[in-house]
Amino acid sequence: MDASTSLKHRMARNANAIVNFVQVSLLISGLMLFIITFNRSIEQLAIIDAKHKTEVEYRVAAPLDIAPADPAPETLTPKMHAALGYVSQRYRVSAAALEPIFAAAQLTGRKLRLDPLLIIAVIGIESRFNPFSESSKGAQGLMQVMPRFHRDKLPEGAGQLSFFDPVVNVGVGAQVLEESIRRNGGLVAGLQQFAGAPDDEEQAYATKVMAEKQRLEQAARAGATKDA
Repeated sequence: MDASTSLKHRMARNANAIVNFVQVSLLISGLMLFIITFNRSIEQLAIIDAKHKTEVEYRVAAPLDIAPADPAPETLTPKMHAALGYVSQRYRVSAAALEPIFAAAQLTGRKLRLDPLLIIAVIGIESRFNPFSESSKGAQGLMQVMPRFHRDKLPEGAGQLSFFDPVVNVGVGAQVLEESIRRNGGLVAGLQQFAGAPDDEEQAYATKVMAEKQRLEQAARAGATKDA
């Protein structure tokens, strides 16, 4: 009886030892697998980090493709700003609608060496600042430009209705006016040619434009004095 019991105890201890050995072996194997997996993860993270740094460095080093900013809008001089107020009241046109017209006249006048107030005076006489004005002879827009004679002066890509565009019309009309003055040797003769009345001995058109220009200049001076 005692021998049998002793044998059972020894077998139980051996079984426990085997189980413990297996458990320890599994624990060690699991730990080794964890270490291997962890090391591989570290390596992969290092690779990803290096790749990310390379991409960042490339983006920083690569030249930036930035579209050029739109040109700043033309700022009216105090003289032109005062004249705009006069025109707004005289012709009952909102200042907001007149601003691009005056800006175009100022910019074009500077390029062509024309007094911008002369351009504004011509617009007042020709169309009373109605950009959709059209004469019985086919003259169109603010400065009543004849499309069949001056289509070559349109900017590239301009459409069929461009002469009714205020800014385009001012640009083309001012070119026609400058050419008329230059070719006819003077302001009065140039204005008469611009109006298609070079043989008018009374020079009625030039007289109207010059009178309107004088009113604009008076308004500009008054506005400048008031601001001062």
